[in-house]
Amino acid sequence: MSFNQSVIEEFRSHAGKVGGPFAGSDLLLLTTTGARTGRPHTTPLGHVADGDRLLVVGSNLGAPVHPAWYHNLLAHPLVGVEVGTEEFQAVAVPAEGARRDRLFELVVRAAPGYGTYQEATARVLPVVVLERSRVPAGEGPAEVTTLADKILEVHTWLRHQLRQVSAETDAHFAARAAHRGSGEPPAPGLGLQIRQHCLAFCQALEFHHDGEDGHVFPVMAGYHPHLVGAFERLREEHRTIAALQGELAALLADIGTADPERFRTELARMSKELTAHFAYEEEQLLPALAEVPWPPAPAPAPAPDGTP
Repeated sequence: MSFNQSVIEEFRSHAGKVGGPFAGSDLLLLTTTGARTGRPHTTPLGHVADGDRLLVVGSNLGAPVHPAWYHNLLAHPLVGVEVGTEEFQAVAVPAEGARRDRLFELVVRAAPGYGTYQEATARVLPVVVLERSRVPAGEGPAEVTTLADKILEVHTWLRHQLRQVSAETDAHFAARAAHRGSGEPPAPGLGLQIRQHCLAFCQALEFHHDGEDGHVFPVMAGYHPHLVGAFERLREEHRTIAALQGELAALLADIGTADPERFRTELARMSKELTAHFAYEEEQLLPALAEVPWPPAPAPAPAPDGTP
């Protein structure tokens, strides 16, 4: 068993507490999706709280290259986080410019060893903000007890992400337009933040649509044959939206030099398509889904003789 795996098992067996070199430290488990393999990878990391957000540093013990988990979250910003006995999904956003420097100072005050790691390497140690992936207070269903509630919760989160990306895009391009002279544009310098939020949004949306096409719609069609036409329309809209996501991803390849009007146009087009798509889906499907409990009941265990 590797050292990391032994730490992970001890963490999960003792409510987030471990001994050895990590004894007494604030530790979390970060699960990323492999940039090349697509497989999950879990890494124990020290962290510092910044309000409701958690900060982790790509120190790699002061080595000259970024750790593998950092490359993974650049490709797949949606990550899993375990702190103590709590597990949640988060969007991983590396901080940039002055914000990164301010957060790194905060980290070093709490854990001076990161300053030593920075002194050991010429690379700038990335500071990654882990933002909890949840619906803002006051939005979405008050309680999720049915599949209709769950679909509405997902839609609400996706709508919020679109609004956030739109606001960040406006701020980023406004800062670029106001910049005069040579050098980097002034704060807020949101290029990487926009990219991560866009990718997280696209990945969550793709997972949501795949689940509907592959599981929800086929099952529902058997119970609600009058909705077959709606399912076909929604599947077609999924294909249209996937094409829009591809175009937006191409623009994100270099947000720093992207044409502001083209980027805004693509984002506005996707927002309009999605808003109409969500509204139609909620109108057509939520009444039927309100009959389905969430989370689903576990499958019954087979009888000792192997019969169901």
